[in-house]
Amino acid sequence: MKKYLAIFLALTMVLTFAVSCGNGEEPEETPAPVETDVPEDTEEPDETEDPGETEEPEVTDAPETGIEASIVVQVETDWMGYYQAAADRVIAQNPGSTIELMEVASFDHIDTLDQTDATNPDVADLFALPADRLTNMAGKDLLGAIDSKAIAAAAGGWDDFDAGLGGLFVVDGEYLAFPFNIETLIVFANKANAETEGIDLSAPVEMNDMEHPAHILLPAFDAWFGVALTNSADIDLLAPEGDAFVSDFTKDWADLEPEKQAAIEALYDYWKLNADSNTTLFDAEAGWGYIDDQFTSGNAGVLRIGGPWETGGMKEKTNDGADLGIYNIDHITVAGQPLRHWQGGWGLAINPRIEEDDNQVALAEAMIAEIVNPDFAEDLFRATGKILENVTAEEYAASGLDDIDKTVIAATIESFDISPGRPLYQEFNPVWDTWKNGVLSWNTVQPENVEAAYAELKASFDAMMSN
Repeated sequence: MKKYLAIFLALTMVLTFAVSCGNGEEPEETPAPVETDVPEDTEEPDETEDPGETEEPEVTDAPETGIEASIVVQVETDWMGYYQAAADRVIAQNPGSTIELMEVASFDHIDTLDQTDATNPDVADLFALPADRLTNMAGKDLLGAIDSKAIAAAAGGWDDFDAGLGGLFVVDGEYLAFPFNIETLIVFANKANAETEGIDLSAPVEMNDMEHPAHILLPAFDAWFGVALTNSADIDLLAPEGDAFVSDFTKDWADLEPEKQAAIEALYDYWKLNADSNTTLFDAEAGWGYIDDQFTSGNAGVLRIGGPWETGGMKEKTNDGADLGIYNIDHITVAGQPLRHWQGGWGLAINPRIEEDDNQVALAEAMIAEIVNPDFAEDLFRATGKILENVTAEEYAASGLDDIDKTVIAATIESFDISPGRPLYQEFNPVWDTWKNGVLSWNTVQPENVEAAYAELKASFDAMMSN
């Protein structure tokens, strides 16, 4: 047995050598492995584990992108469709969020907030407000700060954000509202009446040249319209001066600059023309009906001023717009100076109760940017009559709006650009009644000349300033 085993081992060695030398080369000598010390705390590898296998990473769902928050947004009934579409676009980018629309009129909503506080559940997280309410609400801590520059960059369309409404909405270094729409007055004309009355509309029309009281229908007793006349002569009804306020109407008549005297004289002559003609234009109640009636086609009314939101009513009075003319505010002059209204408008603001929640603020700012998205300016105008500050007249002209709407928008933008900024300080609030009472007092006093008429205005403003 041992003999056979020896023969088997010998054959094995021969075969191994033959394989090794089959290529004619000497087999390489493999060096002995170098022994190394293995640290005592190193574990020996598991001999059963396949070193070629790696552990598969744990599979997790991709994180949800966008903002995750919920806000309530105030919206007027007529705006609902536009706001819902804007909210849907925001939610599409932020699927983890919700936006609830609260249907309530803007002034009702503002009054609720003003009369209660920011924690009231009947008050929305995002809402619209007119520019003249900003200062008062800011003084009551009813408005939250927003990153207006970031919103403007997201929405697009501004070359100089602070030069317009954006700058007007800054209080103590913080942006407390974002520009929603511009607001100013323009001139509407009844072209058919103008032709009948012999009024040439191809050039600006001077108030002092009117022989018929209805040729220019200006409810000057109301300061909202009256400021178009006072602004033409740079009259300060109330203006800050240092730590106090001053008014041109506390000056004696002789101390008023000539151009300001000329504007007041034109107003007095206009009042006297209406008084002598027994019209009701200078009647705080009946005056509005008189203006509407006279402006209707077939009567004597030729020119009036109003806002773009009044376009529908103007069409009704001018044969469905066939007789309607639309001009910039400076198409009427007073003592040779063009009318100028104000750069007013509306803003979008947030409730200060959400300021501590960055996600809620971010969602509100995203909604603001979408509401004023220039791509949907045409839809916004159709729904609200609002004209965006960040859309040019040329862009509106290229839209699908009708010719009358395009002309109104162009006139509004031009009139806005040539007008001064609207006073937003709350000290201006008494001016409304002060001006109205002073002008309407002429109906009772029946002043014989402009100086006597001015004395009534001065008395009214002296009383205001003494308070």
